[in-house]
Amino acid sequence: MRLSKVSRYGVLAAVLFFLGTLFPYAYAAVDRSLKKLRTLVDVVEFVKENYVEQTDTDTLISGAIKGVVAELDDFSQYLDAQDYKTLKNETKGEFGGVGMRLQKIEDFVTVSTPMPGTPAFKAGIMPGDRILAVDGKDLTGIKLDEAVKLMRGEVGSKVKLSISRKNDKGEYKKIPDVTLKRATIVPEVVHYRMLDDKIGYIYLVDFSGHSTEEFKKAMADLTKQGMKALVLDLRFNPGGLLTGAVDLSKLFLPAGKMIVYTKGRKPEYYQEYKTMGNPLYPDLPLAVLVNQGSASASEIVSGALQDHARAFIVGTRTFGKASVQQVMPLSGGAGLRLTIAKYYTPSGKLIHRNYRDKSKEDEGGIWPDIEVDVTADEDAKVLMQYNDIVYTPGKKETKVEFKEKDKVLEKALEVLSGKISLEEAKEISQKQAQERKAKKDKEEKPASKEDEAKK
Repeated sequence: MRLSKVSRYGVLAAVLFFLGTLFPYAYAAVDRSLKKLRTLVDVVEFVKENYVEQTDTDTLISGAIKGVVAELDDFSQYLDAQDYKTLKNETKGEFGGVGMRLQKIEDFVTVSTPMPGTPAFKAGIMPGDRILAVDGKDLTGIKLDEAVKLMRGEVGSKVKLSISRKNDKGEYKKIPDVTLKRATIVPEVVHYRMLDDKIGYIYLVDFSGHSTEEFKKAMADLTKQGMKALVLDLRFNPGGLLTGAVDLSKLFLPAGKMIVYTKGRKPEYYQEYKTMGNPLYPDLPLAVLVNQGSASASEIVSGALQDHARAFIVGTRTFGKASVQQVMPLSGGAGLRLTIAKYYTPSGKLIHRNYRDKSKEDEGGIWPDIEVDVTADEDAKVLMQYNDIVYTPGKKETKVEFKEKDKVLEKALEVLSGKISLEEAKEISQKQAQERKAKKDKEEKPASKEDEAKK
């Protein structure tokens, strides 16, 4: 079956338009890859004419664009209009909502806790309340994330919630509907407390728009309490804004020190980030906790503090996600997130890990000074305890009893409290790492003929 020239040219024009939108240099590449582009046109047109169900050209080309970008690396991404909008909201660290942590219990959307100062808290919504409907839409059988989307919206808009509440007999009874005005919700990004020996502890959830501000508040409070040393917990911190990582590093590093630099194919993508003024906490003993869930901005902070010997790092090797993505708006509200450079620590170590190339398995990530052999599940159990904090209108917040054993934190505290020197801790860690490696190599070594005969 021959395709009409008009139809083929139409698809070709659409492909060139989209590729040109994606890449400023795509038109030059068209001449070199014309045969491949013709193949793409043939495929799109053949699918459109012969696929068992009717297809849409824009949808097919959109899928082709996603394939082009996905071929590059794991972090470049073509974003449709909804995903692009979500990305912008997440990096701002705020959204229009009512301020509740929710979970599914017995198939009901249930309030874990309202957050202090939010519309839900002010309206008297209680922990354990069941959300039955949102603006009249029944939530029976609905997924939790879909229920959350229904409650979010433009700041200032109103949403009506139908709620049932447990009475003194333990029975759930419907209460009058509650109408809330959506507000800007600033998620909790900092949890802190004072430990024994006046060692402060701060768990930083991410590096969103309000992280540095909240971190400074926590530091000021701990300082008033007489803090003599600090544990900065960046485990499972996925990163966020580069400015947050730079600003936090400036609190501890002397003036004129390199924090991180970027390097890409083009000279203009080389950029250095250095400290300017004197730090607020130049001499405070500092330990940083990391694991395989620590990424991006977390790795920039830990890498800078480690390279300048300003802090010692405890835990497991970090994830190794430290590439620069440039976000470019596209037509129709879509967007493109494209990797243009990679991050390097002050000493020149590449932070980014190439998971697709097994030959580079040992490159990237931040290696701890003191490695502690723990699993991600063990770390998760420790940090999930913060979800047990419950805020009840009219009552003081509950205090979390940290019952889970935290081997990583314990090791950091041993050094900060002087029970063991940093040098001794490093030596022990290296010896244990060598023993684990030897055991792993032995387990992976193919059995010899003599061993087989013994079996």
